[in-house]
Amino acid sequence: MDREHIGSAPPARLRVEVRTVGASELLAPSGELDHHTADLLRDPLDGALDAGRSRLVVDCSGLEFCDSTGLNVLLAARLRAEAAGGGVHLVAMRPPVARVFRITGAEAVFTLHETLATALPGG
Repeated sequence: MDREHIGSAPPARLRVEVRTVGASELLAPSGELDHHTADLLRDPLDGALDAGRSRLVVDCSGLEFCDSTGLNVLLAARLRAEAAGGGVHLVAMRPPVARVFRITGAEAVFTLHETLATALPGG
């Protein structure tokens, strides 16, 4: 066993692609969003908000798992985005991830979209 990875995320467990699409910041996490990988999504969310981009679209189609830490990262971004006049739009959640949002009631506080086309303005 590689001792450097005990208690920490192997480098490839979560990847996050980020790009600006019109007035939206589009983030596409792929892999597992949990206690060990949460900063990999938190940092670009905070960076977008710090840069004044408050309409955040998170493409969840590549997200395989999300625990309570990942959920809290998204909830914190939602609070900051809404305070700045924007919001967080979640797109194409897979059933295991959608279940976490459903059983916690978090689905009620996010704007959910089936497709990326409907989440982006003009879509």
